[in-house]
Amino acid sequence: MFSNSLMKIIDFYIIKKFLGTFFYAISLLIVIVIIFDVSENIDEFLENDAPLNEIIFSYYLNFIPYFLNLFIYLFTFISVIFFTSKLASNTEIIAFLSSGVSFARLLRPYFISGLILAVFSFYLANFLIPKTNQKRRVFKDTYMEKLSKNKDRNIHLQIHPGTFVYVERFNTHSLEGKKFTIEKFKDHKLYYKLRAKSIKWDTINREWLIKDYYIRTIKDKKEKLVKGTRIDTTLNLDPSDLYVEKEDFEEMNFWELNRVIESKKMKGVENVKIYEVERSKRAASPFATLVMTFIGMSLSCRKVRGGLGMHLGLGIAIAFAFILFMQVSTVFATLGNLPPHMAAWIPNIIFGIIGIYLLITAPK
Repeated sequence: MFSNSLMKIIDFYIIKKFLGTFFYAISLLIVIVIIFDVSENIDEFLENDAPLNEIIFSYYLNFIPYFLNLFIYLFTFISVIFFTSKLASNTEIIAFLSSGVSFARLLRPYFISGLILAVFSFYLANFLIPKTNQKRRVFKDTYMEKLSKNKDRNIHLQIHPGTFVYVERFNTHSLEGKKFTIEKFKDHKLYYKLRAKSIKWDTINREWLIKDYYIRTIKDKKEKLVKGTRIDTTLNLDPSDLYVEKEDFEEMNFWELNRVIESKKMKGVENVKIYEVERSKRAASPFATLVMTFIGMSLSCRKVRGGLGMHLGLGIAIAFAFILFMQVSTVFATLGNLPPHMAAWIPNIIFGIIGIYLLITAPK
């Protein structure tokens, strides 16, 4: 029977192997991916005269956390299978279990390592990556592809309960809208209406400039009409509400994403489901790291003919099945009627059940 001090040494040994294998494997892949990405985008960099220091420090340096988090649960899985298969092939796991160490106790360092990576993944997705994406997206918008585009004509939004705005069209370059209207209702009755020829965003004072307007107010069955040429005012309306910016949620941290979702729901923005799916994925992905850890350990702790190759082949197949399942459920949530939180958590639940079954049937 191992003593507590010896078990701590074994825990540290497994944790070091786990995390060391993970960071080594994903570092190698990041280098390979960056090389392929450079070869794919080199023409755009040269065509748009992108400075070398911007390419390195604004794009690729900020690309690393994004890519790291994108494949964190896949490489967690591969790392567990890789080093645990070597332990099993060297009969080290059999030696642990034969010496009186329970299988549940052997899982402890795997759980600790998986939990470290899960917390790391949550921090990356919700706090670090939104910061690094700000510089990466500015570079991408300047030298690679335009991330914003005009919405279709006739934009309708609710900026407060009972207060609605309408813009016929909005230009993202001049930040100017044509044929602007505000309508206010109380008890389903219109009591205020503003119609203007144009509306323009003042980037310095961060307010709206309304030009050539008419204001109609209704009170006690009496109407009042006011005409003017200019109003400088603040509204619960942001220019970004009037145009589409591709995947702008990438720049939002956990708190900002929640505020934007509530704001877009109130305004009746059509694409709010994309933001809800992103929020649910950020919460569910760290848990996927733990699921992949336990599945990988239960698969690779067996000493079988074929050894590492057999374990890796089966493990990669399961990992890609998990990724495919997650992508399919995301599409159903974004374009269908599947609730976003269910889309994010269904793969974890299904593969979590598979992991529990494999842990129960693992040799002890």
